[in-house]
Amino acid sequence: MTFLPKTAEYVERSERRSAHNYHPLPVVVERAEGAWVTDVDGRRLLDCLAGYSSLNFGHGNPAILAAAREQLDRLTLTSRAFLHDRFADFCAALGDLTGKDMVLPMNTGAEAVESAIKVARKWGYEVKGVPADMATILVAENNFHGRTTTIVGFSTDPDARGGFGPFAPGFRVVKYGSADAIRDAIDDTTVAVLIEPIQGEAGVLVPPDGYLTQVREICSQRGVLMMADEIQSGLGRTGDTFACDHEGVVPDVYILGKALGGGVVPVSAIAADAGVLGVLKPGQHGSTFGGNPLACAVGIAVVDLLSTGEFQRRARELGAVLHERLRGLAGQGVTAVRGRGLWAGVDIDPALATGRQISEALLARGVLVKDTHGSTIRIGPPLVISEEDLHWAVDRLAEALSDLR
Repeated sequence: MTFLPKTAEYVERSERRSAHNYHPLPVVVERAEGAWVTDVDGRRLLDCLAGYSSLNFGHGNPAILAAAREQLDRLTLTSRAFLHDRFADFCAALGDLTGKDMVLPMNTGAEAVESAIKVARKWGYEVKGVPADMATILVAENNFHGRTTTIVGFSTDPDARGGFGPFAPGFRVVKYGSADAIRDAIDDTTVAVLIEPIQGEAGVLVPPDGYLTQVREICSQRGVLMMADEIQSGLGRTGDTFACDHEGVVPDVYILGKALGGGVVPVSAIAADAGVLGVLKPGQHGSTFGGNPLACAVGIAVVDLLSTGEFQRRARELGAVLHERLRGLAGQGVTAVRGRGLWAGVDIDPALATGRQISEALLARGVLVKDTHGSTIRIGPPLVISEEDLHWAVDRLAEALSDLR
């Protein structure tokens, strides 16, 4: 690609001075508002990735920024050595949103997943009675729960796990979308089933109808915790507050992140009832920044935004528009469309282009998306996007595909 002057300078500096653990598109964002960003060369681009669901409420959401600014002037950090005046309110707000007794605030999504793993194991030993150091957790193939060494150890993605072993034991990988695979893999050492209700990184893979209901039933029958990683799928993205809501399923543990920080600060948490989270005692788990005052203020604002139902409604209604338009591209370079709400995985005919090539073609036309796994792109704009802008983005995709055919 031919870079504009400032973009070329920033790309070169980034390549030279930063680790190459990402392969970003050659765009350098300088400012943003709503669903639109502006780069260092003054180009306006429509953000159809939304920070992998971190920006569900848009760039610079006024309510979230107001909460952050007010808190910045008062108090930003105490560590958990002391209480602060926003902590209890955040835990109560998120507990009410999830319907759970207790909340454990952390920072990143991977931290929340690691926390859930620790809690599940401790619950298994102290409540279920699994012999010491024998606990196992079932996970799904094609999962993405983060990039710590523990988590990549049960990934099935060679890029994620290659070269980072040895890995922690205690995980069994089963087929995603198969309740029978979960049922058959559970034994007396199983303490939890950890799944994404929709697998985002894998290409927005939606399991068969009834799968989550069956997983819930199996976990209840076998005395196993159901832990739902709603880091990407939760907080309005799919048209309900949580993706599990589409089947009326309530997991034992919600794992949340990304949008919980409103695109302002990293905020994550797990939420569960006291019979589960109550196994933790002082000194057994912690985080200096987890549940800090700024994070709690922002998290409260996020829960307030979700309480109106507006964002869930927008995701449902605009999601229907998005999926109808994308399905209309079938046979025109698109081989499959998956997803729910304002979130879609689009498979491009590999004979036509890779996902990276389509992402670059869309960048040249003013739309930001990101590829995953070969010829798949993900589309998930902020939930504040207008219907007009959504149509404009799909039109640009149709144009890019037409030019490649």
